[in-house]
Amino acid sequence: MSSASERPMPPYPAPSASKLHRREVVAALLAGRGDMLVVAGLGASAWDCAAAGDRPLTFSFWGGMGLAVMTGLGLALARPDRRVLVVTGDGEMLMGLGSLATVAVQAPANLSIVVLDNERYGETGMQPTHTTHGVDLAAVAKACGFPSASTLRDVAGLVGLRDTVHHGAGPLFAVVKVEAEKPPLVVPPRDGTLLKNRFRDALSGGPRPPRAPQRSQRYAT
Repeated sequence: MSSASERPMPPYPAPSASKLHRREVVAALLAGRGDMLVVAGLGASAWDCAAAGDRPLTFSFWGGMGLAVMTGLGLALARPDRRVLVVTGDGEMLMGLGSLATVAVQAPANLSIVVLDNERYGETGMQPTHTTHGVDLAAVAKACGFPSASTLRDVAGLVGLRDTVHHGAGPLFAVVKVEAEKPPLVVPPRDGTLLKNRFRDALSGGPRPPRAPQRSQRYAT
């Protein structure tokens, strides 16, 4: 009996004409974003958001695969007065499928999740993900209880999606089928502390005052 490593991978599917370019999708979604909070999943999704214009109110992941949706959920619950958009990829979303159930139960009306599905693990060599073989992420979200979950493949669908992300009620889940391409690399700052602090400061209206040094205390035993 052959081992899993010896089994041939299923063939890549033929390219489809009904897919969009990821950079154009993200640029359209973020155009006129105002004070929207954006969480960018690690890898290509973060590069796409940076290419559309790096902003302090964009929190980009350099690590922590599978955490983008839960981070967006926390922001949406903490700040119901602000719209929150999570932009991530199919590989990152597959790592955090359980988060969709939690979002559906919490049902924040200000949260949108957009998955850029190129059916590849782009950061590790463009290996096919499970969506290549028929896994339907929108159907998973729908089964979890999302009132709106869809898969888009064309510009007309993108126009409607942008309008809903900016003006509609959530929670919204949308998969956008994009080409398996490697656009030029555009990266946000690599310093995690800087990303955290600038996002927090932009959200709160300014940097926190420095904390006073704490004196150590000794306790009698």
